[in-house]
Amino acid sequence: MSVFSPKLGIDLGTANTVVFVPGKGIVMNEPSVVAVSETDKKVLSVGDEAKEMVGRTPDTIVAYRPMRDGVIADYRVTEAMLRHFIDKAMGRWNFFKPDVMVSVPAGITSTERRAVIEAAVRAGAKNAYVVKEPILAAIGAGIPIHEARGHMIVDIGGGTTDVAVISLGGIVASTSVKCAGNKLDAAIADFVKKSFNLAIGDHMAEDIKTKIGSAIPLDQELAMLVKGRDFITGLPRSVEVKTNEIVKAISKELRDMITAIKDVLQETPPELAADIIDQGIILTGGSSLLRNMAELVFRRTGVKAQVADEPLLCVAKGTGIALEHLDTYKKAVISKRR
Repeated sequence: MSVFSPKLGIDLGTANTVVFVPGKGIVMNEPSVVAVSETDKKVLSVGDEAKEMVGRTPDTIVAYRPMRDGVIADYRVTEAMLRHFIDKAMGRWNFFKPDVMVSVPAGITSTERRAVIEAAVRAGAKNAYVVKEPILAAIGAGIPIHEARGHMIVDIGGGTTDVAVISLGGIVASTSVKCAGNKLDAAIADFVKKSFNLAIGDHMAEDIKTKIGSAIPLDQELAMLVKGRDFITGLPRSVEVKTNEIVKAISKELRDMITAIKDVLQETPPELAADIIDQGIILTGGSSLLRNMAELVFRRTGVKAQVADEPLLCVAKGTGIALEHLDTYKKAVISKRR
């Protein structure tokens, strides 16, 4: 890689943005959150610092998540966020504009795709390429996507669950549902509100999910003390929540994810379906780390499933590999712009 055209891969997620530099690996993994001052609309902080502010800010500071369901909900804030990540990743090479590859959900429209490319170029990219998430997740998970064999990848992120069957470097069948980690958190918060009259924040809901959540009921349940604000008295209170209550609370969301997987399996040509039965389904994305997710997929589809190594980082690693071998992966690159 020549010094003159640095390369960056960006997994622009609803929950986290991960930046990959070929040769260096993952250089950044920060929440996709931007804190903006309401009075003069200035961006105050991005990433980790901004996430600390969520739910804790005075009225004059608003913490935004500019990505919703995997696509840009707030263009200006997304551009500021991208600029921050690009500048931080480039460090002292900042006078050279990098080639940037950004991941996008499989179900993205051409307008949404253009918005991502525009934002990347305005944030300082020399060339911006966009590639669909399932393809990058597959490359990052080490799946040989160029073979004439079917591989199924399920990328469960914060905003979207992308399901795709990949063969010969392209997507044969796919779907993208706006049901993933954030919806699980919301369902947990809702359950705590209904069952215990307790209001909890996003942080707490996510904590419950990671610490005691599971996709299937457990014989040996885990329990956790949950702190929040009582809806009736308005005072702080804590309650104990158990795993199987959470399993029930998120069952509808999990069902939507499984339905998406089944829909894609039904659209898959028989030869490729046979390959998938042999190889199994690969799960990537942060929310695939939910306890027993692979087991749930196996029980509902009859196809064995496994979680990739470092599932949170698969898409970002895929961007890095695809950037280093652009000629090999050019079929997968949807569009680029100078």
